[in-house]
Amino acid sequence: MNILSAQVSAKFKFWSFVSMILLVFVHGYNMELRYLQPWTITNEPFTMTGFIEYFLANGLFRFRIPMLFIISGYLYALHDYKPNNQRIGKRSRTLLLPYLLWSAFGLLLIFAFELSPAGKEMVLKSGLMRLDDTRFYFSDYRWYETLARLFIVPVPFQLWFIRVLFFYNLIYPFIRWCVENKKARIFFFSFAFFLWISTFGFLFFEGEGLLFFSLGVYFQKTNFNIEKYSGKISLNYWIIIFLLTAIIKTYLAFFGEMFLNKFTVFTLLILHKTVIFTGLIACWFASDKIVRWFMNKTWFVWLSAFSFIIYAIHAPLITLIIDSYMRVFNLGQFTHAFAFFTLPMFIIALSIVIGSILRAILPKFYSLLTGGRGF
Repeated sequence: MNILSAQVSAKFKFWSFVSMILLVFVHGYNMELRYLQPWTITNEPFTMTGFIEYFLANGLFRFRIPMLFIISGYLYALHDYKPNNQRIGKRSRTLLLPYLLWSAFGLLLIFAFELSPAGKEMVLKSGLMRLDDTRFYFSDYRWYETLARLFIVPVPFQLWFIRVLFFYNLIYPFIRWCVENKKARIFFFSFAFFLWISTFGFLFFEGEGLLFFSLGVYFQKTNFNIEKYSGKISLNYWIIIFLLTAIIKTYLAFFGEMFLNKFTVFTLLILHKTVIFTGLIACWFASDKIVRWFMNKTWFVWLSAFSFIIYAIHAPLITLIIDSYMRVFNLGQFTHAFAFFTLPMFIIALSIVIGSILRAILPKFYSLLTGGRGF
């Protein structure tokens, strides 16, 4: 299949946009510990608002990155009629250039914050620029450490997705061979699954992207029917398992250590992977009516064009704003909930406003920033 059906194309656009929205909310998680891992255990007493925040940010919303990798792999495999070297040249413009521009912008933003005492305090408390126990600011960096932050570990931490996606585009001929070769396929996907389940990740190579990008390639190359669900297990069961697993995981994040002890981390990891797997199936195949409704709305289609600019702008801005907000207004559980639900929406709205203005008055610059997306 070399042509996407209208339904699949609409779902790709819908979930690409929605995944970006969910990404902002995940990065807007404001409980302790702030940095979410699959096995994160909360350091705060149980509250209903805390339960809801963890349930969403480290439960229901966690399928978003695998969804994006599957879509990316499928679309990349769809254009095999073009030489890979030619496509890599184009990807340098649509991925690498925006990566470097937004990475540089992140450093400039931190530099600007450090010019004022209040901004410098925000950088210190966020921990974004910490190198060791004595260096906490961008102004402490040596030239080679600045280059490392620019090229390898950007201040806008969400750019890791672009970094590894470009790497998987580079090695695509190898991935395709492994997917299409029946003997290699079993070993390759077993290896990729092991990397994913172990949460392995190192710069250009990590498990989540490799497994789901390759699955996208596999679905396209085998003409797997992603348009209609044909599994033996009812979709209703997938939805129930998805929700129930996220609920159990959230409960254990608060209370698991009382009776699981040293097995808590392992249990949370397995539940996390189950939430992702079931969430992909439930959200993709059970969303047809929702997708059709939204994609028939002019306002939603207009908003969805700003997916990339939302992705690029929201961090590290969200970290600086939420950390500052919580230090000033940390008055209880409802402060956490208010920040979680409103500040990400503010940053999303701000990103759309900035994107719409840039697209209108500086279209060429906007095209450079977004890799030609959003027109």
